[in-house]
Amino acid sequence: MRTSALIAALLALCVPVVAGDIFLLEIEGSINPVVQEYVLRGLRLSAEEHAELVVILLDTPGGLDSATKEIVEGIIASEVPVVVYVYPAGARAASAGTFILLSADIAAMAPGTSVGAAHPVLLTGENPEEGEPMAEKMVNDAASRIRAIAELRGRNADWAEKAVRESATATATEALELGVIDLIAADLDELLASLNGWELPDGRVVETAGVPVVRVKKTFREWLLSYLADPNLVYILLLIGLYGLIYEFFSPGIGIGFVVGGISLILALMGLQVLPINLAGLGLILFGVLLMVLDVFTPTNGILTTGGVISLLLGSFSLFEVENPAIGLSRWTVIGVVGTVTAFFVFVVSKGLLAQRRRPKPLTTMVGLTGVAKTDLVPGGKEGWVLVRGEYWRARAEEPVSQGDEVEVIRQEGRTLIVRPRR
Repeated sequence: MRTSALIAALLALCVPVVAGDIFLLEIEGSINPVVQEYVLRGLRLSAEEHAELVVILLDTPGGLDSATKEIVEGIIASEVPVVVYVYPAGARAASAGTFILLSADIAAMAPGTSVGAAHPVLLTGENPEEGEPMAEKMVNDAASRIRAIAELRGRNADWAEKAVRESATATATEALELGVIDLIAADLDELLASLNGWELPDGRVVETAGVPVVRVKKTFREWLLSYLADPNLVYILLLIGLYGLIYEFFSPGIGIGFVVGGISLILALMGLQVLPINLAGLGLILFGVLLMVLDVFTPTNGILTTGGVISLLLGSFSLFEVENPAIGLSRWTVIGVVGTVTAFFVFVVSKGLLAQRRRPKPLTTMVGLTGVAKTDLVPGGKEGWVLVRGEYWRARAEEPVSQGDEVEVIRQEGRTLIVRPRR
C-alpha cells in the first residue's frame, strides 16, 4: 500500500503543471453595484477555473463607496493573482479607482494615464470643508483605509494618504517613481510580456508566455443595468415615463404615450434599484407632477404649476445619494428637463385639454358632419369616442363601426353624437 502511494506521488511530480487561462475584465465608467457584481463574478469564476492570472482594465472617474469597498475586498481575498491596469492612454483611476488600483497584487498603468484625487465629497457633490466634524470623519476614514491597503501591498502609503487628504494626483511615470505602481506598459501584450516570470511577495511566480487570454463578458442583465446606472439617464426616463402615462390617461384608447411611457418607467425603476436614492426626493417629484396636472383642471392662475415646478426641482436635486459629482445627476440635466417639461405642459398639454372642455356647438352645426371613430362602436353597447373637426366627442352608433372608420353624424343627444358609417 505504501509502495503504491509512493509511486503515485513520484508520477505526480513528473507530470507538468498546466497553467490556467488569463481572465480579462474591463471596468469603464462609474463604480456601482453592477460593476461590483461583474468584478466579483469574474474573480469567483477565475478561482473555479484555476486561472493563472486576472487582469482588470480600469478607466473610471470614481463611484460609490460601498461598491468600491466590496471590489477591493474581493481583489485582496482573491486566490488568483490580480493585476489592475489603467488603460488605454487618457484613462484614469480617479477617486474610487485609486483604491482599486492600490489593492491589486500588481498595479500597472499605460503611458498618458493618471491616478489619484481620492478626496471624499459630500452628497451635495461639494468637497467637505476642513474643521467640520463630519468632514474630518469622512476624510480620516478614507485616509486610514487607503493607507492600510497601500501598506498591505507594499506601496507608497504616504502618497496614498495624500491622494485622499489633498487630492494628490500622479501620471504613470510619477506613480512609478513614487512607488505607487509596479510597472508601465503601452498595451496588453507588453503588459503580459513584462509579467512573465514575475515573482509575487508570497513567492508565487506568474507565467504568462503562451497562456490564452479569456475575456469575461458582461451578462445581458449586467450590460443593461450598467447603462441604467447613469443617474442622468434614469432621471430622464423617469419623467418621460410619468408624463407619457399622464398623456395617455387623458387620451382615449392606447397609443404611443402608453407604450413609450410604460417602457421608460419600467427602465427607470430598474435603474432606481441599482442607484442609491432618497425616497423623499422621489416623493417630491411625484408631488410636483401631481400639482402640475391638477392645475390644468383647477383655475389657480398658475399657482399649482409654480408649486409643482419648485417641488420637481427640489426632488430632482435630492433624488440620488451619489457622492461623486463626476458621476452624479448633472444640474444642467435637471434644469433642461424641468424647463422642457414645464413649457410643454403649460403651453401644449393644458391648451389641448382646455380645448376638449369647450362647450359643444349647436345641434344644427353637427348633423351631417363627418369624422373618424377612435374606438369600436357597437349598437346597444357602451359609448365610445369619435373625432369630429379636431374635437373628441362621446358617441353611440346605430350600425357597427370599427376604430379608424369614417363616420357621419346623424343626430345629437345632449353631449353625445349618434353616428353611422359614412356612406
